[in-house]
Amino acid sequence: MEVVLNRLDQDFHFEAKGSSPIPVHIDASEGIGGHNAGARPMELLLMGLGGCTAIDVILILKKQRQVVEDFQIRVSGDREKIEGTEKTPFRQINIQFELKGEIDGSKALKAIQMSMDKYCSATAQLEPSATITHSLLLNGEKFNA
Repeated sequence: MEVVLNRLDQDFHFEAKGSSPIPVHIDASEGIGGHNAGARPMELLLMGLGGCTAIDVILILKKQRQVVEDFQIRVSGDREKIEGTEKTPFRQINIQFELKGEIDGSKALKAIQMSMDKYCSATAQLEPSATITHSLLLNGEKFNA
C-alpha cells in the first residue's frame, strides 16, 4: 500500500491520494500557520479507525440481513504527552456506534466485537499503544447485552 502527498501551498496544505482517485486534504491549524484547508493528521488516524470498523460492521450486519437505515460513528481520543518529546499519541480511544433500523441489538454488538477482535486492521495497529473502547446506541437508546 502506498499513498502520495503533494504540497499545495507554501505552508502545510497537502493533497493525499491512495489507490482511490479521490483526494484527501490535510492541513495544520491556523495557530501554527496552517489555513484550515484539510483534516489534521491525528484526526485522520481516528477517521481511519472509524472507517475501518464501520465497513466491517456494515458487512457483517448485511450478511445477517439486518436493515440498517442510518449509521453514524463518533470516535474520540485522549492524547498524552511523552516526556522529553513533543509527541502526544492517543492513549484512550472510544468509538460510539449509532445505528438505526430493524436491527437486533445482540447481533449489532456481536458485529462490533467481531470487528474489534478479528477484522479491523486499524484497531490492531492502534491497540498496542491505546485502550480502545466502544458503545452502541440503537435507535437512539443505549444498548447493553
